[in-house]
Order: sequence, then C-alpha cells, then structure tokens
Amino acid sequence: MCGIIGVLSRHEAAPLLVESLKRLEYRGYDSAGIATINNGTLERRRAVGKLVNLQDRLVHEPLAGKVGIGHTRWATHGVPNEANAHPHRAAGVAVVHNGIIENFRELRAFLAENGISYSTDTDTETIALLAQYYLDLGHSPRDAARDTIARLEGAYAVCFLFDGQDDLLIAARKGSPLAVGYGDGENFIGSDAIALAPITDRISYLDEGDWVILTRTSVEIRNAAGEQVSRPIRKIEGGSAATDKGGYKHFMAKEIAEQPTVLQGALANYIAPDADAVTLPDPGIDFAQIERLTMVACGTAYYACMVAKYWFEQIARLPVEIDVASEFRYREPPVTRGTVALFVSQSGETADTLAALRYMAGKAEKIVSVVNVAESSIARESDLALPIHAGAEIGVASTKAFTCQLTTLALLALKAASDRGEIDAATLNTHLGQLRQLPGILNTALGIEDNTRAIAADLAEARDILFLGRGAMYPLAHEGALKLKEISYIHAEAYASGELKHGPIALVDAHVPVIVMAPTDPLFDKTVSNMQEVMARGGKVLLITDEQGAKTASDGVWKTLILPKIDPFLAPILYAIPAQLLAYHTAIAKGTDVDQPRNLAKSVTVE
Repeated sequence: MCGIIGVLSRHEAAPLLVESLKRLEYRGYDSAGIATINNGTLERRRAVGKLVNLQDRLVHEPLAGKVGIGHTRWATHGVPNEANAHPHRAAGVAVVHNGIIENFRELRAFLAENGISYSTDTDTETIALLAQYYLDLGHSPRDAARDTIARLEGAYAVCFLFDGQDDLLIAARKGSPLAVGYGDGENFIGSDAIALAPITDRISYLDEGDWVILTRTSVEIRNAAGEQVSRPIRKIEGGSAATDKGGYKHFMAKEIAEQPTVLQGALANYIAPDADAVTLPDPGIDFAQIERLTMVACGTAYYACMVAKYWFEQIARLPVEIDVASEFRYREPPVTRGTVALFVSQSGETADTLAALRYMAGKAEKIVSVVNVAESSIARESDLALPIHAGAEIGVASTKAFTCQLTTLALLALKAASDRGEIDAATLNTHLGQLRQLPGILNTALGIEDNTRAIAADLAEARDILFLGRGAMYPLAHEGALKLKEISYIHAEAYASGELKHGPIALVDAHVPVIVMAPTDPLFDKTVSNMQEVMARGGKVLLITDEQGAKTASDGVWKTLILPKIDPFLAPILYAIPAQLLAYHTAIAKGTDVDQPRNLAKSVTVE
C-alpha cells in the first residue's frame, strides 16, 4: 500500500527512481510521481494510472538531478487524480508519504489560522505545508522536518526533499515500514528491500519512531526520543527481491507454479532430512506449558488461521481462538494465563495485525509470528518469529505465501501435539513423512490447469458463485471465494456446507455455480448430501475431489476436478491449488488485471 523511494546518488536520479517504483507496483497504486533537485531547483512530475503514464511524461518532460524522491499512491484521502498524486509540494519542500495522518484536520485548521491554504484533498499535503511553515519561520530543513514529524499523529513513512538541498533527504517512520539503503558515496531510503534492490544490497530497517538524516556520505538515525542510534546493516539475501516473471504471463502464474519448490524449502528449514522432530528457531516454545492459543490475522492469512484452528484443536487438543485483526483490539478481549498470541502476516507490516500484536504485548505469555519477511516490524516485535520462506510474492492475490503459511502452521501444530503428549513419536514421524511428500503431490496437482482453464471460461460468465466446504475445507471455501472476487471481480461467497439449508440455498439456481471442495475424508458423505440438495434445485455443481470421491459422487454434477489422494490433515494445503487456478483463469477469461486488481494493495499498512 503506497511505495516510497528516495535516492542520493552519483548518477541521474530519475531512472533510478522509476526502476525502484516498478519494483513497488506490486503494493497496489493508482498514481505515481517523482521529484528531483537540479542546480538547486526542485521540480516534480506526476501521472494518474499505471507507471507507464509517468514514464511517458518523463520522455516529454524529463527531470534532471542526482537527488530525488518517488512514490506510488494507493488512494486514501482524495480520489486518484494528478492533484492528489505524490510527491506533494509546498513552495520549497516536497514530501512522499505512506500511511494516514489522523490529525490532519487539526493541522489544516492551524495552518489556516496562519494564512496557509491547501489545494488537494489529501492528508499528505498537510505535511508539506507544515514543513514549509517552519521553514518560513527560519528553521533549517533538519529542524523543520523534526518539528513537523513531532506534530503528526497516525501511521506514516515519510520522506522530505528540500529546494536548494541537493545532498539531503530526511525520512521518518511510525507504523509504516521504511528501510535505509547504503551505497558507495550514495545512500537511499525505501519502503522495503524490493524497492532498494536495484540500487543496493545493504540495508537497515528503521525501528518504530525512528527518523533519519541522509547525505551521500552519512546516515544519522535518531529514535523517537531524539537520541542518535544505530540499526544493524544487513545484506539483502539473493532472491529476496526477485521481481522477474520468469517467462510467465503474470506473477500470480509464476507464484502458483513455484509452490512445490518453496514448500520444499520451507519444510527443510523446520525438519532436518533425517530428523523425527520439528525444530523451531531460538528461543522456541514448549506447548506443554500453554493453555490457550489466540490467533490473529487479516484476509488470506486469517483463513490460514481458520485452518490451523482445526489442526491445533483436533491434533494437539489445544483450545484456539481466532480473530480478524481489525476487530481484535477494539473489543479489548481478556487474556487468560497461559495464552500464546500468534500473528500471521505475509508482509509482517500489516497495520491492523501489528496493532493487535502491540495490544497483546505484556498480556500474553509469548508473542509468536508467522511471517514472510524476517526483518519486518511484526517479526522484530515478536518473542518468536517463524519465517515461511515463500520468497518475494509480487501478485496481490496471495498464493505461495498462503500455502507456506499453512505448512508452517501445520508443523507448529504437530510440535504442539508432540509437546503435549497428544501424539506419540511414531505418529509424528508419519505426519512428517507425509509433509515431505507434499511438494511432489502439489506438483502433480498443478496438472489440472488445462481442465481448470476450460471450466473458468464458463465461470467467467457468472455474476455470483458459491463455495462450500466442511471441516478444514470450510476455510478453504472462504479462500477460494476471496481469490475469485479479488481478481475476477465476480461476487463469490463461502458457506459451511451444513449451513446451506439455513438460508443460502435460496440463492441456488441454474445461473449460480456452486463449487464444492470435498476430499474423501470423514466428512465426505455429509458434504455430498449437501451437494445433492444443490443439484435437486437445479444448481450446477463443480466438484473438487479425489479419484475415489469422483467415482462415488460425480453423477449429475456439472464439472469435476480431480486431485491426488492425500491424508485429510494436509488436504487444505493441496486444495488451495484449484482455488488459485480457478481464480486465475477466470480472471484471464474476463480480461482483468491479475497481478494488480483494482482497489487492492499487497501490503496494507494503514488501518
């Protein structure tokens, strides 16, 4: 959600800014812009829509200069238009910002009292106007930025560029991620490692409340108290910033295909090849001492938690509460003794999830996170961070991150069951053996793609689609519906199969496809009974099952997708594949933007 880049370079800034903004497109945006300083003069270019529109403008109106800032905007305050696009400028200062300034109305009132008016609908313009106010009072750029930052309330990552200052950038973060990039006689600031990867492989992440003064030869970081501090510099791991489609038409297609490989890597990080136990990073966790697990997440990660609830309760006999992060802290839930709080986030920067984590800090026995970015805010603020090892995921609709989240949570549930004495060593070894076979099974499952493509051509004609599932397939039904509506814009809903006759069956007719996820598990017969109720009312059913299920229950169904037979414990991971492929090919059939669907952002860093 919004992307920031700032460069203090020995080379022309505009090409570097544009290349980094290309890397930030995955975050979701509706406009883009850059500003540079050339011969002491600040200039900017902005454009609505895709980054190519900004590139076209720069061909006709180039920007020179070796210092600059850039931004991809995901609209919060104000419609997507050029006036509301970043960078925002007030006389001698330009600003890019990710987040929401919650007190911008009060700040606007203060500025109005001092004769300063605004020209956009954004909260960000207030930052630039306030900084210029302090400059007009005679403050230095450094002091103007410091005093402006001190008055901001809300969540932000912000970077300032000052007229006449061709060797200075000032940036700050509170609630939104920001990283410093280090070069040879040049320094950079960016939203994440992916943005900085084209220009440096050495970065440090700012902590909450940090602000930084950058020149080409120095980086001065100060914490919220104004004290000068240092943050560890790390080398970006090879592949962590890979944004190449690798010959695929879309990132989503590539990331679906990568799942067998990344799952194998994730498993290798938690199970040694000859081991019969799950090994966690230090300091680990002993589930024998845990009485309750509270799981919190948003979106797809929330559905991963829904699946994991079945695992922890059925296998480890550990009571689990799950909650949507955006609601969790506002209901102020009581926290009992022996509670572990577990937070799941692909980016590790999800604003609602991070806020929920901070609510639980000091209340829960331990804070555990399942994240894809090991240096993210959620990971750093956890007692135990469990990386999912999915690699960079660029497509907005999560695919490989979801299956890696599920895999990591499955391993954690097995460890909990073992720690609590609910499974013996032989049973644990059996489950671990099945997990080791999972990448190969997923690879086989990808073979349904041609069948899925043909079915998707028909699904693309529907206005409404229902997904049904029982047990751990119920969360998968939710995930399938979410994927479909995210990228095809078809209205899709999920229901527990047994709830069908309690209302949703009224929606069933020949024009509403019903997708039934039904491996041959102990709940299969009951799911098939619900499916029959749909067909008895003229509904067209797409049955996703294994070969045994297809032989048993395919009579009268509209279409069938057949997956490999798998132990019910791991079925949710396998059945994510058809959910993803159906969404992908339906979106292709409708001609929508698969990787960057409208109105959505990859990393939601505002509440």
